[in-house]
Amino acid sequence: MLARHAWIGWSVLVMTMAAGVARAGDDRPVIAPDQAVGDLTIERTADGGHVVVVGEGEQQQRLDPATFIELVHQQQEADHNGGLLFVLFNISSWTGVLWVALGLGGQVLFTGRMVVQWLVSERAKRSIVPVAFWWLSLIGATMLIAYFLWRKDVVGVFGQGTGWLIYVRNLILICRGQTDDGSRMAADPMPSPVPSGTHSQA
Repeated sequence: MLARHAWIGWSVLVMTMAAGVARAGDDRPVIAPDQAVGDLTIERTADGGHVVVVGEGEQQQRLDPATFIELVHQQQEADHNGGLLFVLFNISSWTGVLWVALGLGGQVLFTGRMVVQWLVSERAKRSIVPVAFWWLSLIGATMLIAYFLWRKDVVGVFGQGTGWLIYVRNLILICRGQTDDGSRMAADPMPSPVPSGTHSQA
């Protein structure tokens, strides 16, 4: 919501600076409502006008004030058409619903790992961390990292990324332990039991 308010503020500023500037023709580029705006900067042109620089890198566009205002208007219409769902999830397109579903799914797995650990411990009557705990942690963290990258949330990416390395390391140690146990069993098989009626001879 903060980003949307910022867009409105920028549009007001651009409208103020664009007073007396002619509106662009009908052939101006059309901006999709769900296009990421990113960082905004305003540059002065050689003829004394202004342009709004939208986006970064290859997606960067230089828009005249009227086109930028149209972009903000389309964004507001998209929010209105999405209704409460768009407001609740803080998204501006139906593609965002898929990303939010990915994040919610990751959070469900991340919370479910604790439920699994609790149920296994209750059954054994002692605290146990099953292998499923680490797999659920890894899968859930991976989904959440992807979600936070889409949100450009460095705090979430850093928090989940640190745990992700720990989950991978624990799974590696578990696999190594199982491999070592299997190797020892192959190298040192259990001795065959002695039949009960057999006696050694002197």
